[in-house]
Amino acid sequence: MTGVNYLGNRLAGAYEAREETGGPQAPGLQAEPAVSAQKGDGQGTTQVSALTDVSGIAAAAMPSIVAINDTMTVEQRDFFGMPQTYQAQSSGSGIIVSRSDTELLIATNNHVVSGAQELKVTFVNNEEVEAAVKGTDSAADLAIIAVQISDIPADTMSQIKVAQLGNSDEIKVGQQVVAIGNALGYGQSLTVGYVSALDREITDNSGIKHTYIQTDAAINPGNSGGALLDLNGNVIGINAAKTASTEVEGIGFAIPISSAQDILNELMTKKTRIAVAEDAQGYLGIQGINVDASSSQSFGMPVGVYVYKIVEGGAASRSDLREKDIITKFDGQSVTNMEELKQMLTYYEGGSAVTLTVQSLENGSYVERDVQITLTTRPADQS
Repeated sequence: MTGVNYLGNRLAGAYEAREETGGPQAPGLQAEPAVSAQKGDGQGTTQVSALTDVSGIAAAAMPSIVAINDTMTVEQRDFFGMPQTYQAQSSGSGIIVSRSDTELLIATNNHVVSGAQELKVTFVNNEEVEAAVKGTDSAADLAIIAVQISDIPADTMSQIKVAQLGNSDEIKVGQQVVAIGNALGYGQSLTVGYVSALDREITDNSGIKHTYIQTDAAINPGNSGGALLDLNGNVIGINAAKTASTEVEGIGFAIPISSAQDILNELMTKKTRIAVAEDAQGYLGIQGINVDASSSQSFGMPVGVYVYKIVEGGAASRSDLREKDIITKFDGQSVTNMEELKQMLTYYEGGSAVTLTVQSLENGSYVERDVQITLTTRPADQS
């Protein structure tokens, strides 16, 4: 009887297997067709598919992904409470998003390049080239770094390309995705999974809320800044983080490309950062403290740098900046703490005109305004 029922159902089409490609693909993609089965319930048909081969997507996307390696100075306290510093290496990933006559522009996470003193990118053919930060937005955890075209060998230029950006507003839960990045610093690798959730809101350690695509594609340290791709090879997200513990499996997050694109476009317009000699660096002339996540929640203050003193004779004293203002952006780029603000100043010479975005307390509420400041150089008696 079981055999008769099986044959009857098969003839009726309930167990029919067929091949389908799932829609148009970007040029050069040769992913194997998915094998799918139909389940009928009398009310309609649900399609269940399993992708068996994404090698074509990998081959087409890898030339647009880079590994990022940087050297930074880490400061910590020793056993006796004394500060000590040491050099540390870290790794991440990036996506080639644009090219000008002189520069190749690469998108990544701000946390990948924050505090970096020496940046290098490795292309798909393992060619390593020096890079520099162009623009950062710490609140959005996005950054653009630049490689000079003149530094890239002709053979490498022939093998790399600008990524095709998609539309993350059109993706759906359950859609298959591919993640590519420099996992654990070993070089480019690929994982496959599904979109687990959309518009997932996560608050970071600075108290800033982010909206992510959640995926079960494996995202590990070093994947940050890499690409989350749809099955047409389009970038739909920038891999940013994962939740890891013994109780958690398969929860990774990516910044939706549609929400990131305007920020990235703005960062591309910034001047590529080249460190200025210390005695020529710009000086604001303020004393400030951090408004972190805890302070923000406790006192209802924006996250940023609280100006508790303006130094007499400094650049700030000649501007419309006020004590008790909270600095949230420097030259259009988000800053969330004093260290980020100091780092930004290392790329600006005294005499440079910049715009600070601040939150000022007016009638019991914080109001955003822009303050124009011409930086001075650091006085000799200032450390």
